Formats: sequence, structure tokens, C-alpha cells
Amino acid sequence: MKVLVLGDGLLGSEIVKQTNWDYISRKKDGFDITKNDFNFHGYDVIINCIAFTNTYSNDKENNWNVNYKAVADLVDYCNNQNIKLVHISTDYVYTNSNSEVSENDIPVHGNNWYSYTKLLADAYIELKSNNYLICKGTHKPNPFPYERAWDDQWGNFDYVDVISSLIINLVMSNNFGIFNVGTEFKSMFDLAKQTNKNVKPAGKPEYVPNNTSMDVSKLKKSIQ
Repeated sequence: MKVLVLGDGLLGSEIVKQTNWDYISRKKDGFDITKNDFNFHGYDVIINCIAFTNTYSNDKENNWNVNYKAVADLVDYCNNQNIKLVHISTDYVYTNSNSEVSENDIPVHGNNWYSYTKLLADAYIELKSNNYLICKGTHKPNPFPYERAWDDQWGNFDYVDVISSLIINLVMSNNFGIFNVGTEFKSMFDLAKQTNKNVKPAGKPEYVPNNTSMDVSKLKKSIQ
């Protein structure tokens, strides 16, 4: 299996670090995913870690172009080249949905362009891709770098090294479809305390969802 990672941000860099898979990025190669200039011959799997991740930005254009339109073009390319697409989505597509939502529940997007365009991309992949794996979750830097952490936001998020390892496991096991990728239910403050003993609890802003929890039983069964 020959794998190419798109992007060298927090998650992409960690996946490459753990696997030594090939990667391309804007910083290293001048790669712009919005240009639809794909040339990935010889690869069996593409892992798309590129996204416009300014979650609460009102920049509709960048959210739309990077998180949806470019992904739609990538799906079409992978179909034509018989390449499997692994797409990194987000647990924010479950914002305002049920608690502990499963892969079969209806996602309800949050009130921001990030959640909306990521949800649209997931839908396009599910409808159009011939061979795909969608991974939904949230990853944080290790150690937790901030002075304060929200004690009133709850979910299945974890550190980037943990989430990357789970994604790699799913890829290497040739899993297909949609997977919620996370660990035990916890607050962001609980997570932060694991690696930053000086972190202080804080309340989240009103616009930030308080619960992005997911049912991760499908993931647990897959990686056993």
C-alpha cells in the first residue's frame, strides 16, 4: 500500500512522523489544493489533511473553496485514478445533534461556515466516492499549550499523537466508510490536565458548542 498525505499541519505532520509516508504541502511544495492540479500517480491511498480550520471565521469563500470545492474535485480525481480517499473531517459536524451521536445519526451543523462546508464535503464523498474513509474527530497539540482550558466543553477529542495512531490503524486495516475517531468522553480541561499540570479551568465562549460527543464503539470494534 503506497500512501500520500496531503498537508503538513498538526495532524498531517504527526501521521507522517509515525509512518514515514510521503507527503506534499503548500509550505514544502507550493501545493494548493484549490487549484485542482492533482498528479498523484502511483499511490493507492490519499489522506487529505488539508482544511481551512479557522473554525469561527466569517470567511465564507475560503471555507467553501478549501473545505468543500477542493474536496469534491479530489473525489472525482481519486475515482478516475482508482485511488482510495481518506478524508479528515471533524466532530463539529455533530454540533447541535444528539449526545453520543453515532455514524448513522443525522449530523446537524453548527452555526459557522467551517462546520457547514465540512459537512457538505462529507456528504459529497459519501455520495460520489468509489472508495473512501471519513474520519471525524478533534485533535490537540501535545502537550496542551494554553494557560486555560474549557471545563464546560465535552467530547471524545484527544491529543494529535493518539488520534493519528487511530487513523493510521484504520488506514492500514483497509477500513471503509465513516468512522468517529476519538477516545473516552471527557472535558477539554480533563484532557489538558493530562499534559499541563498548571492549566486553569475556564468557561467557553457562548458560540462554542458544549457537547460534540460521539459514539466511538464502531472504532473500538475495528481496532481490536
